[in-house]
Amino acid sequence: MDDRPIDMETSNSSAAAIERAGGPAALVEVEIKPDKDPSPSNAPGSDTGPPPCADQSLECRIEALMLCSDRPVSESKLAELLGLSGAGTTKAIREAIDDLNRQYAKSGRSFRIEKLAGGWQILTLAQFGPLLARMHTERQASRLSHAALETLSIIAYRQPLIRAEIEAIRGVACGEVLRGLLERRLIKIVGRSEEIGRPMLYGTTGEFLKVFGLSRLDDLPEVEGLAPGAGAGAGARRRPAPSAAPMQSSDDTARTDRGPDVARPDVEGDAADDASA
Repeated sequence: MDDRPIDMETSNSSAAAIERAGGPAALVEVEIKPDKDPSPSNAPGSDTGPPPCADQSLECRIEALMLCSDRPVSESKLAELLGLSGAGTTKAIREAIDDLNRQYAKSGRSFRIEKLAGGWQILTLAQFGPLLARMHTERQASRLSHAALETLSIIAYRQPLIRAEIEAIRGVACGEVLRGLLERRLIKIVGRSEEIGRPMLYGTTGEFLKVFGLSRLDDLPEVEGLAPGAGAGAGARRRPAPSAAPMQSSDDTARTDRGPDVARPDVEGDAADDASA
């Protein structure tokens, strides 16, 4: 209810005007109908109307999307953004990317559109690495140690596997190394093993593929002694990660007495980690 003071003079004048007009006007009921298509035809997700920038070539449109993306873009996402559909869409996108790369090579450009982590992204050629390193000195200073690279390689080739298997291959404790790789988001906990104590299983992430320029794990080079199934023992067996395995249970908490935080690989033996790791 409005608590503002009423101007009596104005109120009396209004009442007089209504009385002269024959009393208050009758209320008229008006039916308001919404528009059949309130969204514009060029709005994102609209099925009507031409795709955006349809007057430009497919190569130019893909190049524009690649230049403004800071992460790999999948072919399905490109098709959605370009407003393309149909059986030949993926082939058309790949042919357009190949044509762009040929133009880049012919004109001596310093970059290419490469397949990376399940998508496409513009990357600088390797020979310009030293130049870019001068601009990213902080990133250079935080490069992975030899122990971290060794541990990461074992996980990449043998995943999923538990910490004990990693330490059996390396011959030293690796709790601190695993913790560092988790913080960098290069590895993650993918589940728990069915072995006694249900230790955590480790695997690589999408960030790992991006950092090392890989489209998928199958692109890893063959390394003697690290290929899946090589050698003997539990560490040599590649097993599927248990998708439904709980990450933490009351029994696990009682056994390890570590609380609910399972993102850190704090298991028995961390205090005895090798200083070089």
